[in-house]
Amino acid sequence: MAKSLKDQNRWHLWLAMAANIIVFYALMQSDEIAISGFKVLIDQATHLLPVGLAIVVTTVVNGLMSADAKARLVFLRWRHALPGHRAFSQYAMSDSRIDVAKLKKACGNKFPDDPAEQNSTWYRLYKSVDKASAVVQVQRDFLLTRDYAAFSALCAIAFGLAALAKVQPLRVSLAYLAFLVLQFMLARQAAANYGARFVTTVMAHKAAPSAPKT
Repeated sequence: MAKSLKDQNRWHLWLAMAANIIVFYALMQSDEIAISGFKVLIDQATHLLPVGLAIVVTTVVNGLMSADAKARLVFLRWRHALPGHRAFSQYAMSDSRIDVAKLKKACGNKFPDDPAEQNSTWYRLYKSVDKASAVVQVQRDFLLTRDYAAFSALCAIAFGLAALAKVQPLRVSLAYLAFLVLQFMLARQAAANYGARFVTTVMAHKAAPSAPKT
């Protein structure tokens, strides 16, 4: 399922990469654009990155960081970064959709305390409801925003440093760098929100009266 969702998200990530490349290219060609107008940008951009190559590049860039590294980046934790590590100690009590008594019964009448045990217990619950449409949708949103956050972090480093080195005046390159950092911060926050929602949606669905039994 996770692989299928990533495949569905790939074209969204390609669009994000294409947009970032076009903005970066426009910045690097700002002098020529000022002289010849935006027509030169449009004419040259059509030859900048063929669609097939762009899809390959997107796939490669998305694979530069492991799932664990992406989780650390999104949730700003080095150890026990995944929201599943705090599923019962934090998230189960903070979502009004969750029937805590029924959820506890589904976990053997006791919530685990250890972060690793919380994550493994939550994952067991997830596997029993992973085909539910609400779970599939929020998982897809989480994977998309997580991968976009990782991609935007790499953009901030690579494109930001290139702009600082090549683009004048300095205020323009600094403004562009600020845009890249803001893009990352927004994507990271969205991914963190969707990650938490993914965890709570699984628990709410499992604790609902119609939830399938394991």
